[in-house]
Amino acid sequence: MTSIQLKGRVFFTFDIETKTGLHIGGSDLGVEIGGVDKTVIRDKLTNRPYIPGSSLKGKMRSLMEKYQGKEKNYPRNLQNFHVCLKSEDYDTCEVCQVFGSPGELEFATPSRIIVRDVGLSDESAKKLEDSGRTDLPYTEVKTEVSIDRVTSAANPRQMERVPAGVFFSPAEIVYSVYGGESCDPAKDVSNLKALLAAFQLLEDDYLGGQGTRGAGKVKLTNIHVTLRSGDYIGEPKALGKPKFDNLAELTASLGDIQSEIRSTLGIS
Repeated sequence: MTSIQLKGRVFFTFDIETKTGLHIGGSDLGVEIGGVDKTVIRDKLTNRPYIPGSSLKGKMRSLMEKYQGKEKNYPRNLQNFHVCLKSEDYDTCEVCQVFGSPGELEFATPSRIIVRDVGLSDESAKKLEDSGRTDLPYTEVKTEVSIDRVTSAANPRQMERVPAGVFFSPAEIVYSVYGGESCDPAKDVSNLKALLAAFQLLEDDYLGGQGTRGAGKVKLTNIHVTLRSGDYIGEPKALGKPKFDNLAELTASLGDIQSEIRSTLGIS
């Protein structure tokens, strides 16, 4: 039995701004005839749209797999995402170490990141409520028309989207630094660059559905980075500076942030 020790946790909190309409699908069960074909996912209590942590984490992982040219080999019959099946591959794979691997693999260690669900900010919700211009509560309806290549018949369909210019906040991603027999904390700190790369890939790509047709462009703003050491006493310590306005500022400070983490956690 090998041991794993939590050395500390790095907290990234930020706002997600929609630069174009955002569609993350919900359940279309019970949609009435003539209603919207593709609805967005909503909080059952507030009726506000939200971004599931699974959607955010899954998109970032998928983009990192493409960026690093990883083989999509798991599950083997579906081949829809990458998993290192050998310990020697896992030891050098940022994707599997940061985003996690199936627990049945004896050499795998815990995912380094926790990705929270992100709700629509109160300010943006009020802005949409007061505008009186949304087609549905907090959302717009975009009509698209596909053309049959043989008959030229038009096939209109309606898609629900969160409008551009609103914020989902606060988003939170928790990055764990592990030590012990199975984990190298120095490697975890080094692998923070992979998480920031995933952030940048997300900004350059899209979140949710219909991205190749204009939806889902987002921007990360108002970024805060803090560190809680393994003793879990006191408030988390701010890293770098109190706030980073955008991802470029954060990336430029990554080296200093990593040095500060190593010093605080006693990692050589």
